[in-house]
Amino acid sequence: GSGGIVQFLQSTESTIERVIFDFRFLALLAVGGSLAGSLLCFLNGCIYIFEAYKVYWKTCVRGVHTGNMVLRLVEAIDVYLAGTVMLIFGMGLYGLFISNESPDVPTTTDRALKGSSLFGMFALKERPKWMKISSLDELKTKVGHVIVMILLVKMFERSKMVTISTGIDLLSYSMCVFLSSASLYILHNLHKSD
Repeated sequence: GSGGIVQFLQSTESTIERVIFDFRFLALLAVGGSLAGSLLCFLNGCIYIFEAYKVYWKTCVRGVHTGNMVLRLVEAIDVYLAGTVMLIFGMGLYGLFISNESPDVPTTTDRALKGSSLFGMFALKERPKWMKISSLDELKTKVGHVIVMILLVKMFERSKMVTISTGIDLLSYSMCVFLSSASLYILHNLHKSD
């Protein structure tokens, strides 16, 4: 009778809800991709460092300083920062969509901290502050901060290639340095208010 229909509708509703909620596991694709991309960035950064050493032994030891070594090092910082963004993004997405651990879980019962060490070394006493992400907005803010740092590093990288020949060039360069400093200051103050 009508009781059977109601029961059927309720079970259909719960099935639909479960299917919808199971779509959160699609975030695992983004988590895996972000972590794989992060690994790639860190490896690429190490290659830049190796290249900087090559430049050092070829030219700097002889007293010829072309600025190429510093450029390689800045490129390494840039790539490491990109790797950090992907790492934060991947771990943040996992925490928001997959893991059901509360950000304020006590350290004694935190699953992630129990087995997280490098051959028994560097065990975390508690989750770092940047890992305690409780909303998508918070994740975007953290990623946004690192992206601003990448842009500033890119600006510094470009500034090494600029030749200053006129007063306008010097003024433009000074303005870039001032605006970069101002953006860092504003970012720092926003971070404090968080």
